[in-house]
Amino acid sequence: MRFGLCCIFINEPIRFRTTTARVLSALSRAEQRSRLSALCLENARNLYRAVQTVHRLGIGAFRVTTPFLPRYTHPEVGYTLDELPAGEEIKVLLSEVSQLRSQLNIRLSFHPDQFISISSLRDDVILKSIAELEYQGLVAELIGADVITIHAGGRQGGKEATLQRFRTNFPLLSERVRTRLVLENDDISYTVEDLLPVCEQLGIPLVYDVHHHRCNPDGLTVMEATRLAMATWQRQGREPWLHISSPRNGWGEGNPRLHADYINPEDFPVCWRGQEITIDVEAKAKELAVLRLMTDLEIP
Repeated sequence: MRFGLCCIFINEPIRFRTTTARVLSALSRAEQRSRLSALCLENARNLYRAVQTVHRLGIGAFRVTTPFLPRYTHPEVGYTLDELPAGEEIKVLLSEVSQLRSQLNIRLSFHPDQFISISSLRDDVILKSIAELEYQGLVAELIGADVITIHAGGRQGGKEATLQRFRTNFPLLSERVRTRLVLENDDISYTVEDLLPVCEQLGIPLVYDVHHHRCNPDGLTVMEATRLAMATWQRQGREPWLHISSPRNGWGEGNPRLHADYINPEDFPVCWRGQEITIDVEAKAKELAVLRLMTDLEIP
């Protein structure tokens, strides 16, 4: 098993910087590009350090923050790497990240925000979602990330109609996005049972989130859902990716969807032990939570 850290560190001195469209709008276009170039360059350097750091900690995967290239797809202040003064240097650094990731056997991924929905009823949302996915696909290609995880969307017009829109719009994505895109069961709408037919039809792996499954159950046991989700990866010769978290106030009180600082080892499925899988630890304490879980599970 390898364990994954999501986006940021608590104790390690690595930070990814961003900015707002409002701040950038007060600058000239040349000033915008200069500011963005500096931010992107710093983030590229810090991603290299992040890969080194997770390897040092014994963590095998890292989820890259969505605004890694800040405001890249914004309609007014957006840009391309070629437009930035340090664009070539940034691309070289990202290539070095890819080489290091490969050398250290670290998996990298993206998990776009909830507003990303290619199954929306609104054409403008679909277009914005495609643009955002293409941006993340570009960065994923540059750094060697193999997964972009999204949810199926809302329930406008019913779940089956939404999933059909997903099927219809999936071919609009570029190959570098389609080959990395994976679906995740969510904690409100779409279960493993809901998503498996879409995944099998489109050849999309399914990321099994056991916490979401417990919040939004279907007819499958954890063991059955794990086996079926893993099979969607194994048919492609890829290492399955799963997610785990624990409820902030336990399973008996409050909203179970809220994530705790750490993982309760009792929430870790027994059937995951000994499997060749990647497990993203979605916990507020970040790398501290990953390391504690590995200790609790006696992972060397």
